[in-house]
Amino acid sequence: MREVLAEVSSQWQGGRPSALGTVVATFHSAPRAPGAAMLVADDGQVWGSVSGGCVEGAVYELAQRVMAEGRPVLQRYGVSEEDAFSVGLTCGGVLDVFVEPVDAEHFAELAELTESIRAQRPVVLATVVRHPDPQRVGRHLVVWPDRTLGGLGSSRVDDAVTDDARGMLASGRSGLLHYGPDGQCRGEGLAVFVNSFEPPPRMLVFGAIDFAAAVARLGSYLGYRVTVCDARPVFATRGRFPEADEVVVDWPHRYLTTQAAAGRVDQRTVVTVLTHDPKFDVPLLEVALRLDVAYVGAMGSRRTHEDRVARLRAAGVSEWELARLSSPIGLDLGARTPEETAVSIAAEIIALRWGGHGRRLVEVSGPIHRSS
Repeated sequence: MREVLAEVSSQWQGGRPSALGTVVATFHSAPRAPGAAMLVADDGQVWGSVSGGCVEGAVYELAQRVMAEGRPVLQRYGVSEEDAFSVGLTCGGVLDVFVEPVDAEHFAELAELTESIRAQRPVVLATVVRHPDPQRVGRHLVVWPDRTLGGLGSSRVDDAVTDDARGMLASGRSGLLHYGPDGQCRGEGLAVFVNSFEPPPRMLVFGAIDFAAAVARLGSYLGYRVTVCDARPVFATRGRFPEADEVVVDWPHRYLTTQAAAGRVDQRTVVTVLTHDPKFDVPLLEVALRLDVAYVGAMGSRRTHEDRVARLRAAGVSEWELARLSSPIGLDLGARTPEETAVSIAAEIIALRWGGHGRRLVEVSGPIHRSS
């Protein structure tokens, strides 16, 4: 939903009816993950995507019906040998899409939800997508770490979903939860989609060089909150890094230490070290390699890498900690320009996140999309 949040909010605030389709479950090789959304306005405008093009036409038609009838619908889209040329996913995947009307009557909680997402405060939207009582389908519960808004039909359901939703928010997961009709832990009949809106993960780019500008631009495109940090004020300027969320003048190791102590670095954070200058790199990497972050990569030639590793060993960095270092940084794409190098770095980050190996897909078999 985050991708269409501005349009959803605009339609809602303007009192214009619309319908929101959200992917709530996927199976096999579905192209979009749970939480992907598509908004259809009453004037026919469309924003977002639920399948990358495979079933958008069918969801559009369903959204028109949902707006006209005012009732949400959970619809499964897939492909089989019998209907391979009908509406479905030609990739062979299956996805469940929940299409609901969006207006003040059906989604009264939207304003506060939108405010929290924009302010980057952790929040969860829990929506009933299946229940024996049709009147409870489409109800919303907004869950923050310290409070809730709305309700799913009973206090027992609200309590059960609140506990589970907070756990999913803490780990940044979205997905379906299943209960008995009144929130029983062991039971069937009630399905609730939990859409987690944790703050964007951070990308810390150290070294205000031309390669950093390209990395910052691509990091922002991938959804990271990007910070560029360099101790040299003449290079670390907003004008040189317009697409970074923050440009900081500070010694890299001091800045990272301060951010970690303040709880602003977590398991999703990626650290890219692009200065290839020992007086900056070594103290910074001593700190970075001892933090629980998703990725630490450092730029430089193989000779620079060997010298850097020797200095880190001399500084007391362990072999286990050194094994976490991606250096030379990036995948072997033959990259030369700053932009190509940024793609190489981003590709390595993506591969490590999802368990990819960086080989050409034509050379491998098995599923294209990995679940973890």
